[in-house]
Amino acid sequence: MMKDAGQSVILLDDEAMRRALTRVAHEILERNGGSEGLLLLGVMTRGVPLARRISSLIKQFEDAEVPMAELDVTPYRDDRGVQGVNNRLFDTARLADPERPPLSLIQPPPDVEGKRIVLVDDVLYTGRTVRAAIDAIMDIGRPTGIQLAVLVDRGHRELPIRADYVGKNVPTSHTERIQVHLVETDGTDEVLLVRAALPKGK
Repeated sequence: MMKDAGQSVILLDDEAMRRALTRVAHEILERNGGSEGLLLLGVMTRGVPLARRISSLIKQFEDAEVPMAELDVTPYRDDRGVQGVNNRLFDTARLADPERPPLSLIQPPPDVEGKRIVLVDDVLYTGRTVRAAIDAIMDIGRPTGIQLAVLVDRGHRELPIRADYVGKNVPTSHTERIQVHLVETDGTDEVLLVRAALPKGK
């Protein structure tokens, strides 16, 4: 669905988002032959409530609890400096010793050995967040596999990364932005395509 709202277009409203996440949850179960051995990791910030919703949907379908954890990938990003790091979670010892491997920022650290991990995020863009998430996971263990579920794939990948589960594919230009609003973080459920303002006189 698309609704024009001036400089922004509503791509998904609350009902469309619910349907998209329901479909993603079904696809996860189908691909993995059920919920056994699954672990959902929500990438902070909005990937966390999305992972909780998918976990809840799987419980409705399978009557089985799928564990989930939160993942802060900030120190693993290759395009952000230390100033952007959450100091409470960052391994400060690594600042004094650059050769020291970074600690995983999964809080609390789950057991990833032999698990089928589904990373959950709101928007897939360049792929750098996903690469950072994979680095964080591999720091603490060796899962059987890592899959990726996103609410929106907007294209423009800079790395060879593809989502396994997509709520909505949205072709975009570099001047457009995707804004995901969730009840848990923003008080409403919607996905907006925000267009750059046209110069005056155009």
